[in-house]
Amino acid sequence: MKFTELNLNEKLQHGIDDAGFVKCMPVQEITFTHTFMGKDVYVQSQTGTGKTAAFLISIFYLMLQNEPNKRQKALVIAPTRELADQIGREAEVIGRHTGVKCGTFYGGVGYNRQEKLLRDGVDIIIGTPGRLIDFSKSGKLDLKKIGILVIDEADRLFDMGFLPDIRKMLKKLPSKSHRQSMLYSATLDHRVKKIASEYMNDAEEVEIEPDQITVESVSQKLYHVGREEKMNLLLGILKTEQPRNAIVFTNTKQKAVEVAKRLKHNGFNCQYIIGDLPQKKRLQIIDQLKSDKIPYLIATDVASRGLHIDDLEMVINYDLPENSESYVHRIGRTARVGKSGKAISLVCEKCVYNLEAIESYTKMKIPVEWAEDNLFEEDKVASMNFSMSNNIDGRQKRKTNNKRKNNQRRTSSNSKDKHIPVQGKRPIIKVERPKVVKDSKVKVCNAIKPINVEKQSRPSRNVSIDERLEYYSKKYGEKFIVINDRVDMKKKKNRNFSIKGISSILKKRKKTS
Repeated sequence: MKFTELNLNEKLQHGIDDAGFVKCMPVQEITFTHTFMGKDVYVQSQTGTGKTAAFLISIFYLMLQNEPNKRQKALVIAPTRELADQIGREAEVIGRHTGVKCGTFYGGVGYNRQEKLLRDGVDIIIGTPGRLIDFSKSGKLDLKKIGILVIDEADRLFDMGFLPDIRKMLKKLPSKSHRQSMLYSATLDHRVKKIASEYMNDAEEVEIEPDQITVESVSQKLYHVGREEKMNLLLGILKTEQPRNAIVFTNTKQKAVEVAKRLKHNGFNCQYIIGDLPQKKRLQIIDQLKSDKIPYLIATDVASRGLHIDDLEMVINYDLPENSESYVHRIGRTARVGKSGKAISLVCEKCVYNLEAIESYTKMKIPVEWAEDNLFEEDKVASMNFSMSNNIDGRQKRKTNNKRKNNQRRTSSNSKDKHIPVQGKRPIIKVERPKVVKDSKVKVCNAIKPINVEKQSRPSRNVSIDERLEYYSKKYGEKFIVINDRVDMKKKKNRNFSIKGISSILKKRKKTS
């Protein structure tokens, strides 16, 4: 079915044309039959099937049925910042001519711009659970005004531990009979179905079979190759295939950095994104790939879901993923919305054990091709060692250094004399033999003098006189007291003294004596 056959609002149809959508994908056509009638749906649909457009077009359709001052707000919950940002961008294109305002809300960036969006008024709120809950607790976001709810990639939200947060938000929303809800998930497991039964109003189930997705639309093949020759084969594939753009996936961030650096030194323009990069930097790199400023992106699984690149020609698994679902999500970056694409996997002796589970999950054997000698290209920097520490930006280096300092503080606080909490730099105290007061079995600590022998970094905290004297008594097996009227008087007012304060009192006591 074509979108023009749906008799949509003219402004909405204009946005759909701008997005380049002509025919409805199966998940869209089935979803519209329920959502346009105001019914709740929970949909099983893999990435790359057009589900984002399915719920966005549904939202715009429902909102345009009412006058602007009578519209209820829509809330879209996504698991990651990248996915929330992508949904927001697609919403801007589709709703460009409708007058419906959209905004994205997620962590990793400042609050000011997002707070201004809420103050100015926004119709479609797209965000991640953490930031949405922050705004709800502060009173800047009123969840009672939400009339349309979308939970995207529900299975991943639950896998990431967001289920308690989702439940908190659902309880603050209007009751299920006073809102319309849509839930999208790659799998309809018991958790998803339980949420649907508890918080959705007689929802319709829409299931798109996984084997109708990705596998048929992506041209897949794999090469068996030794670990030491993977880079040579990758260089040969890029040189031979010459894709206009491609994403190369690795299993670790260290390997992503290394592969990106080696490709650059071999003349390939590329960037990498890993979880350690700041959110702003990651979005900039994704924008560069989308705008064809860079042809190749090296990524970990942080980019395998929620990353939408139009007309991505190729996905290369430099490392075959350990998780079978990750394989489907990775190759789902290409061949999106009915288009074709290629997926090539490099299977070494370490990753080959993941192959059987992947083929069982996808219900197909990945075609094997044998790489001829002419497909291997020389790595010009084969002898160079690329460490990750030199490739993270300044902000990340500062974070790493701060973590190291904190670890050092924790280590020092676990030392043998940890029962003496002191302030700032701790001078090690040298104790002289105390003078004995006549007719008393108690010794006086007026002879205790702090001497700066060496300095150690310790946590900043005040220490009471009682704690200090108790420590000396335990350490030296003798009882110490402070004979000083000023000290006794101050102890009644404030029992906490810094070392500096105690030291000055003891010194004055010695001078007067």
